[in-house]
Amino acid sequence: MRLEGKVALITGGARGMGAAEASLFSREGAKVIIADVLEDEGRQTEVDINESGGEAIFTRLDVTQESAWDAALLLAVERFGKLDVLVNNAGISVKGSFEETTVEMWDSVMEVNAKGVFLGSRAAVRQMKRQGTGGSIVNISSVSGLLGQDNVNASYNASKGAVRAFTKSLAVQYARDGIRVNSIHPGAIATPMTAAGRADPERLARTESRTPLGRVAEPEEVAFGALYLASDEASFVTGAELVIDGGFTAQ
Repeated sequence: MRLEGKVALITGGARGMGAAEASLFSREGAKVIIADVLEDEGRQTEVDINESGGEAIFTRLDVTQESAWDAALLLAVERFGKLDVLVNNAGISVKGSFEETTVEMWDSVMEVNAKGVFLGSRAAVRQMKRQGTGGSIVNISSVSGLLGQDNVNASYNASKGAVRAFTKSLAVQYARDGIRVNSIHPGAIATPMTAAGRADPERLARTESRTPLGRVAEPEEVAFGALYLASDEASFVTGAELVIDGGFTAQ
């Protein structure tokens, strides 16, 4: 029970990597707040966890709204008494070339992927400092935050690069408060967000050929990385980049 007694809030927790993280955290002893705009999927994840013996609650959260974050933190404290872990997992992407990217497309990606991480981290830091017991913030970035890519809209790279740098800044600024802040950089993962691309045999083959381990990862393989960073096993780890990409960035 690597998270025994801890309370964790996971954004984008309704499906994909977020749901895998919520389920795994629960199995390891955490009380989990599943936060997402996808209400049907989020409530189903809540039911699945509770029926399997865990303790979870779903709340609708638009990560771009400051007031929604205030409400989510209030719920966590009222229901479970505290917040120990925040996983900023929610994220979106857009399709098309850079020249086709509109201001609205750029803003939508930055709102969720960068501003959402800012608002969530600020809310969590304030609560963790009030508690005085430290905590762990895990920001889900991407390999797209580490390098340039020829098959990804540049707005996504920019947003995930912002998460990477933001993580390091918070790690330095709040280490003395016992608040650890780390980022995870997944490669190709089998999630609903990547389903369309994986449905194209040619595109899937290209992705697998570019990955030294030769396959797309399952969401649970990222969840285990988040579990480590959330747990006390990572008590001396802050400002780190955990790359889970099958060797993609090692080339």
